[in-house]
Amino acid sequence: MRVLFREVCDVFEKMEATSKRLELTSLLADLLIKSDDDVDKLVFLAQGKLAPDYEGIETGMAEKLLIKALSGVSSLEEKEIQKSLARTGDLGTVAQEVAAAIIQKPLEAKQFDVSYVFTSLKSISSITGQGSINKKLAIYTNLIISSTPLESKYITRIMTGKLRLGVSDATIIAALISAFKWEGEPGIVENAYNCHPNMGRLALLMKEKKWQSIIVTVPEPMVPVKVMLAERLTSLPLILEKMGGRAAFEYKYDGLRTQIHYDGEKIKIFSRGSEETTENFPDIVRSFKTTFHLKSCILDGETVPYNPETGELYPFQIVSRRRGRKYDLEGKTEEIPLVVFLFDILYLDGKSLLNMPYQERREKLESIFKENENFKLASRLVSSENAEIQQFFDKSISDGCEGIVAKSVSENTPYRAGARGWQWIKFKRDYQRSLGDSLDLVVLGAFSGHGRRKGAYGALLMGVFNQEKDTFETVCKLGTGFSDEVLFALPNRLSTFRSESKPNNVESIMEPDVWFYPSLVLEVVAAEITVSPIHTCAFSSIEKDSGLSLRFPRFTGIFRDDKKGEDCSKTAEVVGIYNNQVKK
Repeated sequence: MRVLFREVCDVFEKMEATSKRLELTSLLADLLIKSDDDVDKLVFLAQGKLAPDYEGIETGMAEKLLIKALSGVSSLEEKEIQKSLARTGDLGTVAQEVAAAIIQKPLEAKQFDVSYVFTSLKSISSITGQGSINKKLAIYTNLIISSTPLESKYITRIMTGKLRLGVSDATIIAALISAFKWEGEPGIVENAYNCHPNMGRLALLMKEKKWQSIIVTVPEPMVPVKVMLAERLTSLPLILEKMGGRAAFEYKYDGLRTQIHYDGEKIKIFSRGSEETTENFPDIVRSFKTTFHLKSCILDGETVPYNPETGELYPFQIVSRRRGRKYDLEGKTEEIPLVVFLFDILYLDGKSLLNMPYQERREKLESIFKENENFKLASRLVSSENAEIQQFFDKSISDGCEGIVAKSVSENTPYRAGARGWQWIKFKRDYQRSLGDSLDLVVLGAFSGHGRRKGAYGALLMGVFNQEKDTFETVCKLGTGFSDEVLFALPNRLSTFRSESKPNNVESIMEPDVWFYPSLVLEVVAAEITVSPIHTCAFSSIEKDSGLSLRFPRFTGIFRDDKKGEDCSKTAEVVGIYNNQVKK
């Protein structure tokens, strides 16, 4: 069935207006049922994307260019449109207002279907070379002139990568399951997506009811696997008890999560967020070719900067400077040499190793290469002795690491793509005496500054992600740990995420002066976790009509640019830390 884009926009408008997860899922499922061969395009648009993250396809049009285009079709000055953007914080809303008030529409507006809009937007991303900007502007302008105001809103939002529906991948997967009557365990569909994170591919398989293809989905080189994550506990005895008295302990390096793919010809490197970062690490690519002699593989590790003369490891902030650099990479390589500490292998010579026990995967990894200055095995200890483990932990700190990760050595220890579980448990050095770890919190809102902070934000409203409810919940107000330089740069840095009202996927009792779509993630430490009647994290789950909050939170100075909003710390993690505090 040919689904018109205006029908999609009508549904998107209803989705944006509700914060009820079941209603969101139902609205999207009903839309998916109507789709035909364009179901893959439809789910990408619902993600606000034109392709999976690993393909790196973007329109390449900054807001300034879109403002120029809207000015051109409306006769409004660019300054007027910029003022509207400052007022609304959303260029899509501005485009809708411009279209409704200014643009002279044809007597019969064209009825674009999903395929036409998707193809038009994707064609913009492929235009390069001389005159490319004008060509891109022409396609966008044609779409705006021929669209309804509501269509203009969502076309512009997709162009800027800010759809703002409050829909996560989990909601889209739930909608696919509902629309196409999947009768198996939902976890099977989620696992298929985590092994092959291409929502368009998954949607086509679901639409065509190719159940077996979904069930047997395994990793393949050049398609990043969602990384496995660790739980956390606050003492080594607790970890050892949880692991059944014996476990493998590996250094937890302070670097960038790195997934390396090789298919016999090409080498690609992906971040923890499934984005390709190969061009940032030419030294690693060169060294891989001389270090490994395989048919194909997928390796999991951590990339860390180091001093080649002393072997000293540098902190995460140093290596993060190389992310996104497109020029002078060779010079930067000389300045900041890198070493990849490998700790897992997911695929080898044509076969998936995900279901192989951890111990066997480690043995495979050890057998396929010899360590050198660019590739090393993660330091490891297998032990059941508290004193020995403590000594290993202390050494990890002195060697410049964040702490250690305990890994189960039982037989049932597959690599659980995209999942967090008790097979892996991290233990980091004490940032504060009670909390014992940092949390990665997402900015949900801001409060205006006064006095010395006038003109900046006095504090930020920070949150965590509740995976079960698919919502963001508040956990603290954050106002300490910011340098003046960072503090006064925050309004500009956060402006792109500004929202006129509370986003529909945010649960909050507090009312900040400014709301933001959950996107920017900061590393935060605190003294402890306490019960709070004004925060919504785990609301009423510990104590009736109260949630959990951080006491004396402080920004560490680290922006987690490698994480998206949904990658922030989870509600369940905060509950776990609180329960461990109570046990003490």
